Amino acid sequence: MPDTPAATPRARVRVPLRFHDGYGVDADLVTFHGLTDGREHIAVVLGDPAPGTVPLVRLHSECLTGDVLGSARCDCGPQLREAVERIAERGGVLLYLRQEGRGIGLYNKLDAYALQDQGLDTYEANAALGLPEDARDYTAAAQMLSALGIGELDLLSNNPDKAEQLRSLGVAVRDRVPTGVFTTPHNVRYLRAKVLQTQHTLPLAELNAG
Repeated sequence: MPDTPAATPRARVRVPLRFHDGYGVDADLVTFHGLTDGREHIAVVLGDPAPGTVPLVRLHSECLTGDVLGSARCDCGPQLREAVERIAERGGVLLYLRQEGRGIGLYNKLDAYALQDQGLDTYEANAALGLPEDARDYTAAAQMLSALGIGELDLLSNNPDKAEQLRSLGVAVRDRVPTGVFTTPHNVRYLRAKVLQTQHTLPLAELNAG
């Protein structure tokens, strides 16, 4: 990894994961020493890749409102649920990254929501607050993957920036695998903005503003 200190595994603990729809799977949660941003990111290790296959990996940014509270204003909760099952079936890792609100934090994200209620899209709202459209940096993610011995992967993501950043950090991203499309009446404008502003691979024709 270019000019980046190595991280090392700190602890590994087995945890049974149980979701509201009844799906369950056991996972190993791994913590780390030496992450460059000092945050408490975790790796969720799921399944067991068949010999000769590359693992499926998702970089999932923390979303309290979507992951925990079930907010319909984003697609984060459904993406998390889908990713756990798909990775468990094939074998791989979900990196749960403490980057709330694309890196701007929870309070700023909620302030941006208020501006979205006034007509701005998710990126315009960040800009109106004097914040970057996307403040996420995936150096710690590359460190975590290296510490887990993962040098090549298929990336479960609609976001081309994640793959580009990982490649620039020395991680071989063989393929980018799109997630499902999880629309609600409350998140269609948000998903359209992701396609139009940051080239997420979502089917724009299905994301009509209704």
